[in-house]
Amino acid sequence: MFNHASSPLTNAASNSKGQRLSPLRLLDHYDHQIDCEALKGLAGQSILNPRQFNRRQVIALAQLAALLETRNVEMEKPLDGKIAITAFFEASTRTRLSFESAVLRLDGKVLSVPDGQVTGIAKGESLADIGEMFNTYGDVVIMRHPDTDCLDEISKNLQRPLINAGNGSGHHPTQALIDWYALLKWRPELCDPNCPESKRVHLGIIGTPGSMRAVKSFVRLALMFAGAVKKITLISELADPVGLDLTEPIEESPIEIEIINDVQEVLPELDVVYVNSIAFLGDSYRKLDARYKLDETSNLKSDAVILHPLARNDELSESLDQTAHNLYFAQAAGAVFVRQALLTAVLDRLDRISGINDV
Repeated sequence: MFNHASSPLTNAASNSKGQRLSPLRLLDHYDHQIDCEALKGLAGQSILNPRQFNRRQVIALAQLAALLETRNVEMEKPLDGKIAITAFFEASTRTRLSFESAVLRLDGKVLSVPDGQVTGIAKGESLADIGEMFNTYGDVVIMRHPDTDCLDEISKNLQRPLINAGNGSGHHPTQALIDWYALLKWRPELCDPNCPESKRVHLGIIGTPGSMRAVKSFVRLALMFAGAVKKITLISELADPVGLDLTEPIEESPIEIEIINDVQEVLPELDVVYVNSIAFLGDSYRKLDARYKLDETSNLKSDAVILHPLARNDELSESLDQTAHNLYFAQAAGAVFVRQALLTAVLDRLDRISGINDV
């Protein structure tokens, strides 16, 4: 069995299998300093698309998440008096529960819509009208919806900050933050504008960014890390898997990017493998072809790591769970802290966390 790396003594539960990531490595990399100025720019903002972030803000959110992971801030009640509305019109386990856990652990309160059919939507009510009602019910709205255009509709009347928890085949910005939090804890040198050559990574992405919102958002943030990402290889059964949202930023990126359809061709070269199984196509889901499956026989580099936003299907075998390739459980374990960091910044409650300017 793979021996876990040591993790810091905190009140936070960690993952049970795979690599355990210490937030102290990231904090030590920055001498325990938090870039509060970068975080202040998020106060009162809706978080709809990962292109809203810059590299400095992504790193600052990771710094704050690492701090929250090493400390028990519940007693400071940073979200006391704040109400988060979690409005999930599409099925969710990890995203909804980790958002609600993040709020409750910071002493905020939650109004939950776990199923759109329990709302006025079932009677034909518009999202615009629901947004109007949300203005008086809570302080921030966290919404997942199967319609890619839902953000525009609810924003017609909504005046509270809106956090996109997945909109059809659009984006999933907080998932991308979670993905990069895992990578920055795993290899803090990726934060550096001039990352040492030996620490730079070749990213392999198995999936179709144009129809996989988590993959699309991950790529969008990856493009911000030029100097740390030496190459991105998109592995897809489609000839053009990118989609309109990513075409221009990919063309403008200094990072070398290639598209291939044979995962075996490139797998031994990859430092990080990001895989997702579910593509959202119109009103239905489509799974990856079986030829893209990863298991204990896959020809991975000895120190390569695998990320997956979960839920998984046959594309990622449980036989990898006990190996050092497994970064996906640690990735999921960081979700609460990333969402705590984002909510604290968006709701302008950074000053409620004692010593944040001194760490």
